[in-house]
Amino acid sequence: MRSRLQVSVGHCSDKGVKPINQDFLGWYSPREPQLGLKGIAFAMADGISTSDVSHIASDTTVSSFLNDYYCTSDAWSVRTAVERVVSATNSWLYAQGRNSPYCYERDKGYVCTLSALVLKSTYAHLFHAGDTRIYRLRNRGLEQLTTDHRTWVSSERSYLSRALGAAPEVELDYRSLPLQAGDYFVLTTDGIHEYCDANDLIRAIQHHRDNLDTAAKRITELALQRGSDDNLSVQIVRVDEVPTESSPVLHDQIEQLPIPPLLEAQASLDGYTIVRELHASHRSHVYLAVDELSGNQVVIKTPSIDLQGDEDYLERLLMEEWVARRVNSRHVQKASPPTRQRHYLYTVMEYIEGQTLAQWLADNPQPDLETVRGIIEQVAHGLNALHRMEVLHQDIRPNNLMIDAHGTVKIIDFGSARVAGIVEASTSADTAELLGTALYMAPEYFMGELGTTRSDLYSLGVLAYHLLSGKFPYDADVARTTTAASLLRLNYRSVLNDERAIPAWVDETLRKAVHPNPEKRYQELSEFTYDLRHPNKAYLNKTRPPLIERNPVAVWQGISAILAGLVILLLNQ
Repeated sequence: MRSRLQVSVGHCSDKGVKPINQDFLGWYSPREPQLGLKGIAFAMADGISTSDVSHIASDTTVSSFLNDYYCTSDAWSVRTAVERVVSATNSWLYAQGRNSPYCYERDKGYVCTLSALVLKSTYAHLFHAGDTRIYRLRNRGLEQLTTDHRTWVSSERSYLSRALGAAPEVELDYRSLPLQAGDYFVLTTDGIHEYCDANDLIRAIQHHRDNLDTAAKRITELALQRGSDDNLSVQIVRVDEVPTESSPVLHDQIEQLPIPPLLEAQASLDGYTIVRELHASHRSHVYLAVDELSGNQVVIKTPSIDLQGDEDYLERLLMEEWVARRVNSRHVQKASPPTRQRHYLYTVMEYIEGQTLAQWLADNPQPDLETVRGIIEQVAHGLNALHRMEVLHQDIRPNNLMIDAHGTVKIIDFGSARVAGIVEASTSADTAELLGTALYMAPEYFMGELGTTRSDLYSLGVLAYHLLSGKFPYDADVARTTTAASLLRLNYRSVLNDERAIPAWVDETLRKAVHPNPEKRYQELSEFTYDLRHPNKAYLNKTRPPLIERNPVAVWQGISAILAGLVILLLNQ
């Protein structure tokens, strides 16, 4: 039986001797599939005592965090999702302060601290700004995981050096830690931790481990007894169970749904009528079908019966539809909306009437430079949409690009995609399995490294090179790049030749896009597509490479012919 993340929580918040409580705390644990995709979130905020409105800031910060975090894309990593949510909240708080009568007095504005914790799969993700704290109790040892952002002017006077609402932008401390069953995480405001030390917290938690609310209340009472003159809040989280298998995002479908049989024309599958088979391989079968509800044509992809025990492949198959449903771009193939319950395991995507780029290239073996630019720019738009959702395609090549009847290029086939949010949700080790096509894959993949957006950019550069020349910049040498030394031995082959009129600065643009070192490539797709169309001044000063670099075979053939002629001439004398 597959285990899931389970926690126990206790908390207590009290105004203490203050007239109102400016502390706010909260937590939310969703059901699956959001539990696997987003995890369990906790937040604590403390308003500053010099402001009459900081309780609004702390209330807004906690409620926005818990609500908005679960509205972010499932594809985003925890860090990206939280930082975007907190950034939006900070902007709102700062704007409210600027529009108040105290716009020039930061200590009277909408300002608060924030300590947030997200437990996802087998990791804890911590976010922090201010002087609230997060501790971890493990094996009777209490460790403070956050750093107080407080600057002391004197032994009695200090101020917050970092907080929400204090500036147009906020910098969050971030760290992630592996989880263990039995771990405790303790969130406190300064009304607690300035009056209770580590031993106090440990004793209370250990003594009341069966009722964490009682433990939190006991800690609050102890701080009051010792003279705490501030609001007091404490939240205790115990990790009871940690997932032991891979992400449940798609796992339930794999466990519950059988693989459909081979389908023939006119067969019906969950309300789809099969028209014909489009493609078949040892891994999958692809069919053109008609949705009986809408009348629209769709593409149905079913796994091969021989792979019904390969859970990794089945998850990648279902991932294609999952990605397509979350990315909105006219240059990315769309998934059909889920309009009915499924009784088999398959994917349903939009039908693109057209041909693959590989088929188009067979009919147009030497496209002109302007046509190539148009194709590359469209693919770049699609990749940008994927990258905004923290998705790497990892297999950009002519067979995975469709050109529809209107000339629009669309990225298809997400079976090799890497999704940040899904990777975080997995408990299995990331082995950096090679899933792409060797001639288009960046060298870092073969060196065992994880890909980045620059890896997709490399593939796009290889695609542009191939469209212009019919060849590849490093041929098969790139697949043998497994060490730093072999990386240095990769020798770029110029795209220039005597048969096609390609400007030298375009060759330099391609050279940079497919540089073996990802740090020396373009940083953004837009930079590459811009330089592909506009001459970069740095490249204009470079001359056309000599013939021996552009076509060494032709040079040596010419030298051999000259030498042969000289030999014949000498023999005839």
